[in-house]
Amino acid sequence: MKPVTVRMSLLCAVLLLGACQASDPYSLAGFVNLPAAPDVQTDVRYFTTDNFVGEAINGYEASLIYLTREAREALQGVILDAKVFGLGIKVFDAYRPQQAVDHFVAWAEDLADTRMKAHYYPNVEKANLFRDGYIAARSGHSRGSTLDLTLFDLASGRELDMGTPWDFFDLTSWGESDAVSVQQRANRALLRALMTKHGFMPLREEWWHFTLENEPYPDTYFNFLVR
Repeated sequence: MKPVTVRMSLLCAVLLLGACQASDPYSLAGFVNLPAAPDVQTDVRYFTTDNFVGEAINGYEASLIYLTREAREALQGVILDAKVFGLGIKVFDAYRPQQAVDHFVAWAEDLADTRMKAHYYPNVEKANLFRDGYIAARSGHSRGSTLDLTLFDLASGRELDMGTPWDFFDLTSWGESDAVSVQQRANRALLRALMTKHGFMPLREEWWHFTLENEPYPDTYFNFLVR
């Protein structure tokens, strides 16, 4: 191949790569992936049928966790501090496309579909999910700096007992609920302390839910796919 042809081929390859990167919504928004590691577990249940809807959720085309670069950097401090206690973090969800939230809304409006009630909302009538704040038309997750997580023991790989499962629609899921045991409250308090130390704000009603206080997109709700 002639030198000029080689140079032109390389130039075309570079330009093509640059165009692909420029059109990548994650790069444009400054989002990064959180890969699994010895001290980080991921369990993206919205990509599966094991969630309160009972089916894979729109917008989740891969079992991946994305979040803003700022949230990822803050989370690294949490990971390092948790390791001091012999613990790691297990993340269930972070960035959530708006279309996934729309899927939740459509499901909540279908009162006949209660297939997952026994597992996720046994004490709440589905007709009251909007009124009680469990389902809303928008979610902080779509801004990219909110995540749902728990702690796990590095030696055994088992989650700490938080008193309720993740995404359990019930008053017992409130972070400071006194309906759970002393040990379960202590586990929740440890998670909350680790997260708030590194700039994350807890949600009172969900022990697993935290938002970066200085999030870069406080008013922007993204809708690109998780893939």
